[in-house]
Amino acid sequence: MKHRSSYENLVRLRDKPCFTAAEARKAGVHPSLLSYYVKKGLLQRLGRGVYMEPNATTPVSFQWEELIRIAMSVPNGVVCLISALSYYELTDELPRKHWIAIPHGTTAPKRKEVRFIRMRNMSLGNAQEKIGPFSFQIFDRERTIIDAFRYLSREIAIKSLKAYFDAKGHKPDIRKIKEYAKKLRVPITPYLLTVTT
Repeated sequence: MKHRSSYENLVRLRDKPCFTAAEARKAGVHPSLLSYYVKKGLLQRLGRGVYMEPNATTPVSFQWEELIRIAMSVPNGVVCLISALSYYELTDELPRKHWIAIPHGTTAPKRKEVRFIRMRNMSLGNAQEKIGPFSFQIFDRERTIIDAFRYLSREIAIKSLKAYFDAKGHKPDIRKIKEYAKKLRVPITPYLLTVTT
């Protein structure tokens, strides 16, 4: 009976894409009970201290459901590189894994479906994005473009820069691109000249 009433205490948390053991404790559920619920198939463990209901449905597009779940499950994680380029429709690359930036000195949590990139200056271009009722951190378009030149192939980076300038419904911000490039030491001017002339 105790297990059942504790499981009912999780009702609000089970509606989220995922929740942490700390959130469960605040709801009055001890971490040992979470392990019990995982064994019974009532919860799924995504990673250390992160859980979800196995049959949970997220009121967002299926295309972004897993990305939101992953982004919300990584403390201080920021969606970056291929995942961010894909989200902003600046690449035709299909992300085989979700790309998440974490602060340089931190240990990456264990996740099979995630590629973690340790970065410095996590605040530059860090934006909050909202899909349905869920918010997550993602680098803005301009930071994502600059990071593409830092971490990805030149071909992908140049294509994404070109897509950035060709995109409809979003005005390119050359000043911001140059500012980010200067701060992150990326020689962007030759590439800007190539795609804007």
